[in-house]
Amino acid sequence: MSYVDSIARLRIVLDDTDPPIWRVVEVPLTASLKALHEVIQAVMPFEDYHLFDFRIGERRYALPDPDWPDPKIRVAKTTRLGAALEPGVEQFSYTYDFGDNWQHTITVEAVGPADPAVAYPQFIEGNRRAPPEDVGGTMGFEEFVEAVTKPHHREHKAMLAWCGGSFDPETIPTETITERIGKLAARRTTGKAGFAKSRGLKE
Repeated sequence: MSYVDSIARLRIVLDDTDPPIWRVVEVPLTASLKALHEVIQAVMPFEDYHLFDFRIGERRYALPDPDWPDPKIRVAKTTRLGAALEPGVEQFSYTYDFGDNWQHTITVEAVGPADPAVAYPQFIEGNRRAPPEDVGGTMGFEEFVEAVTKPHHREHKAMLAWCGGSFDPETIPTETITERIGKLAARRTTGKAGFAKSRGLKE
């Protein structure tokens, strides 16, 4: 597969949520899996406090622990998305926070040429707000949502205070997502420009 100047449109679904929490993004195939992790953190959004891994076919990609080397783990930081998707992978998994165990199913909806007028990665659309950090996994999130959406719930005030004062499970924090994904796109654009300059290439 040639993945220079190509993008993948990915649908990211947080497993075991009803109604489902999902996002659609477009990511360059030249991006590393570590960069894809950063995209997912930006669009959910999570706070990148915890470890993660991707499982693509029989392969596991993560950030290896230098104190506990595991030859079975491939390095997410140096593996490009396009290379990991060969040959023709259409779906794979992403897990964030091995305590709360947020498992995601990622479906490759399309692969095609990048639009030169677009700064990637790009957030396309989504549904519902993702869980706050350290809420206690799927069951904890269900209990949390019940508490914050029912004013007479005995934990209502405590849970609102814990999460910063407000939480609407039906609303995506679009402003936050746009800001975060914009920073990733700007960083990639700067990196590409620096690379081109170092090689004496025109942008």
